[in-house]
Amino acid sequence: MSLYFCSLASGSSGNCQFIASDKTKLLVDAGMSGRYIKNSLSNMDVDINHVNGILLTHEHADHISGVGVLMRRHRIPLYVTEKTWEALKHKIGEIDSALLHVYDRIDNLEIGDILVQSARISHDAVDPLCYAFMHGHKKVAIATDLGTISDEVVEKFKDSDLLMIESNHDIEMLKVGPYPMYLKRRILSEYGHLSNEDAGYISKEIIEFGKVKHVLLAHLSKENNFPELAFETVRGILEEAGIRDGIDINLDLTYRDKVGKTYKLL
Repeated sequence: MSLYFCSLASGSSGNCQFIASDKTKLLVDAGMSGRYIKNSLSNMDVDINHVNGILLTHEHADHISGVGVLMRRHRIPLYVTEKTWEALKHKIGEIDSALLHVYDRIDNLEIGDILVQSARISHDAVDPLCYAFMHGHKKVAIATDLGTISDEVVEKFKDSDLLMIESNHDIEMLKVGPYPMYLKRRILSEYGHLSNEDAGYISKEIIEFGKVKHVLLAHLSKENNFPELAFETVRGILEEAGIRDGIDINLDLTYRDKVGKTYKLL
């Protein structure tokens, strides 16, 4: 009854996450090239033709650029909300409608032996989602591309074993950085992205429910963050709350341009 998780890529240049049981294999987002995703899975001894579905967080290019290719070349089904489908269908080319599964809301959706839940989040997209995946007694939760965390998200995530949470930017780096003011305002708004501090305090809140063992920091900005800074900021906030990295939880990073560690939850 194992549940596996691996981040294939996380960042503004592309996003793709892999979640699997021993029988079912899923992707969250496909914002990298089809070749990159295929090769990344192959290096993990996973045949891309055995992937059972793609779920999307939202319709921005860094989350959907490989969707059409994967559906056409490898016959991978797409599970998507109606609003997101309407926003992206003209961007991915022709696909076989038999592979398309459209819902008003994705909640308690069974794909193989994995149960999928979602919650709507605050981001400047038409219907952005975060996800939780359950198999047996294990749960993986994923939340990126959001400006704030709602009570609904905390409720969905509180009994997770592994939490992947956005740690997009350092606030001071963003304020003095090269981005134009309108973009800085967007990122800092409730429809933008979570800061390192946000990631730390949200992780603390969810960890204190008592089950989380792994926290992965995701969607780090290349221009407004450093991996070491994100890691140390979040670790400091957790340690102030008495949550010790390497003892109480395992804190780790995801990467923009390479595959991260594979986690096996038993």
